[in-house]
Amino acid sequence: MEEREKKSDHRKEILVRQIGAKIAYYRTLRDMSQKELARKASISTSSLSKIERGKYNDNISVSLLMDIADGLQIDLTLLVTFSDLEKNMWWKPIHD
Repeated sequence: MEEREKKSDHRKEILVRQIGAKIAYYRTLRDMSQKELARKASISTSSLSKIERGKYNDNISVSLLMDIADGLQIDLTLLVTFSDLEKNMWWKPIHD
C-alpha cells in the first residue's frame, strides 16, 4: 500500500472515531441510553455501540448520521464539524 493510501485510511479511521465520540458525547448530554437512541434512529443497539467506538466501518452513510442526529435532536453539522483544537488533536500527527 502506498504512503498516501495509508494516510488516507488512517484519516478515515480517525474521522469515524471522532464522529462516534461526538455521538456518545451528545447522547450523554441528552441523558439518553444507547438503547433509546438506537430505537429513535431505527438501528440496533449493537450498531450504535460500534459507531460510538469507531468500530462500525469506515463508511458511515449520511442517511444514518442524519437519523442519529434526528434522534439526538441536534443538527447533523454538530457531528461532522470540528474545531481547530479537535483538528489539531486528531490530524496533526498525520502531517508530521
